[in-house]
Amino acid sequence: MARKAVVLFNLGGPDNLNAVEPFLFNLFNDPAIIRLPKPVRFLIAKLISKRRAPIAQEIYRKMGGASPLLDETDRQAKALSEQLATNLDGDQYQVFVAMRYWHPRADAVAREVKAYDPDEVILLPLYPQFSTTTSDSSLKEWAREADRAGISAATTTLCCYPTETGFISAYTDLIRQSLQKMEGEDAPRLLFSAHGLPKKIVDGGDPYQWQVEQTVAAIAAELAVADLDYRICYQSRVGPVEWIGPATEDEIGRAGEDGKSLLVVPVAFVSEHSETLVELDVEYAELAAEKGVPAYHRVPTVTCHPAFIKGLAGIVLNRKRGCHTSHCHDRLCPKSFVGCKTQPKEQE
Repeated sequence: MARKAVVLFNLGGPDNLNAVEPFLFNLFNDPAIIRLPKPVRFLIAKLISKRRAPIAQEIYRKMGGASPLLDETDRQAKALSEQLATNLDGDQYQVFVAMRYWHPRADAVAREVKAYDPDEVILLPLYPQFSTTTSDSSLKEWAREADRAGISAATTTLCCYPTETGFISAYTDLIRQSLQKMEGEDAPRLLFSAHGLPKKIVDGGDPYQWQVEQTVAAIAAELAVADLDYRICYQSRVGPVEWIGPATEDEIGRAGEDGKSLLVVPVAFVSEHSETLVELDVEYAELAAEKGVPAYHRVPTVTCHPAFIKGLAGIVLNRKRGCHTSHCHDRLCPKSFVGCKTQPKEQE
């Protein structure tokens, strides 16, 4: 029986209010986030984290004083472990959780994986759409820490799954459930809201926005609603640089002008955290009321939806050993997206 270690990657979040500032520092000191030389990045990260900490602490107070992201990810890891236990390949799978900017960090998890002594390590970011700022950052940190821990097992990287059947089916089901609860109301406009990125990162070849668009197209096709009214938009903008758009705030304002109710789908998130529980549920709900949106509803994240978990298990079980690729077979992204790390043949 072969031993397989599956490592789930997520952003992480502060586990108490005192952890907010160091968490923010870790975030902004990441060269994938602030792309400046180390000494300059360090100083900027110190400045931003100190200035933003009081604001962020208020956000986390609204969630009970801590981020729920680790608990959410632990539940997903448990569900995935249980699903993998039903496999028929005879292998043993153990699932680990590694957070990028707060505990458990990759260094500690790499030591746990080393002690487990697996025959293969399978890396699975909980970011359906690949970005150099999220999945790639986590994978690079893991590579460094795995090397330091002395992990020599073959490593398979499952970098993204923007149109994976289980992921798409899970969100489609949750949207349908939300639409059923809205029966009797006017048909809403669907806002597929994803975390934003600076435009220069996308222009530099990051495939994230393109992959978000593929996700939304797949969900819309599976919904199969005639004349579906939907928009893709981006939230969580920070700093003075230009970000990809349209902004979620602007689309909320437009819905108010059009007299359209809204159903918001957090299409790039698979776990509940500050950007869903506070930004979408509180701040944007208040904005919608101010802008005259008739009704504002939000679809929950897929979290432990059975179709999503089964889909993740399928990605793991159907992997191509030792690869680093979208869907673990052929390259998903067009070759113009140089930020894509996939190795096999390119799609024209």
